[in-house]
Amino acid sequence: MSTVMQEVQAGSAVRVLAKAESAAALAPAIGKAPPPSLEAGRALVRVESAAVNPSDVKAALGLMPQAVWPRTPGRDFAGTVVAGPQEWVGRRVWGSGGDLGITRDGSHATWLSLPQAALQEMPEKLGFDEAGSIGVPFVTAYEGYRRSGMPRPGQVVAVMGANGKVGQAAVQLAAQAGARVIAVQRRPGPYAGHACAPVEVIDASREDVAARLRELTGGRGVDLVYNTVGSPYFQAANQAMAKRATQIFISTVERPVPFDIFTFYRGMHTYVGVDSLAMDCIEAAAHLRELRAGFEQGALRAFPIEKEAVYPLSDALAAYRAVIGGTDLRVVLRPQEAS
Repeated sequence: MSTVMQEVQAGSAVRVLAKAESAAALAPAIGKAPPPSLEAGRALVRVESAAVNPSDVKAALGLMPQAVWPRTPGRDFAGTVVAGPQEWVGRRVWGSGGDLGITRDGSHATWLSLPQAALQEMPEKLGFDEAGSIGVPFVTAYEGYRRSGMPRPGQVVAVMGANGKVGQAAVQLAAQAGARVIAVQRRPGPYAGHACAPVEVIDASREDVAARLRELTGGRGVDLVYNTVGSPYFQAANQAMAKRATQIFISTVERPVPFDIFTFYRGMHTYVGVDSLAMDCIEAAAHLRELRAGFEQGALRAFPIEKEAVYPLSDALAAYRAVIGGTDLRVVLRPQEAS
């Protein structure tokens, strides 16, 4: 194992001491922090970019019961290894994890300590801002597909909530796999994200989603539904599922939903639930390893990072409030950048 390099000095970190009673009361502390001590089997990463996910902010509001206090938020990151196993020092890495920023200190800081098994080299084609924004959406989307058999050529995949970040990742992955992709979104206009193949669109604000999906598939229904929203699309998705189809859930608005057991077993349907918080940084790294080639080859693309959505660490509160406010932009912190 290498020794800590000389440039490893005290940095800064966001600290959430206890849950905020409301979004208006959210007031994370931002101050000096020493680099984490380096233990055997671990590496020290200089964080260059860290996305702000809705779950980062929800945890600060006490909406994640597993969150440990006090802590530094941040699940996603991209940066450079500055100390640890010699073969990793100097390499650019990216990552994510349901443990980061939730049950232990995360990436909204100058330094991040990681187990060696969580180190994954980021795609050469990506900059830090792009790589640091990929984690949660793509890891979540990939996990849902992995557990449902992965999309295949000839299949029809409907993505409910395709305008969201996980929805866009799900669209990209299904298109990359050669499936026919139908994006369901609650607004008019074309699919706004990237896809390496054509994507059909259903405007749920004006169309009967189930009827339209049946129409587009000649009455057969879809093979795979990636439902990123949950209850608002639950019934329509069930009505649009083909025989032996699967529906994936990652979130919901309402917990109870009407469930027709007869239709479920007669359709030979499968439901898959995904909790991204249950995947630690090592599991997330394994998913990013599988995704890396797609980004290198251009079949997958990072989310666009707009200038107004990039914040220095000292403006973390403004970044958190932008996410709370429901911005469509991918919000990113730069821990090494001065305000």
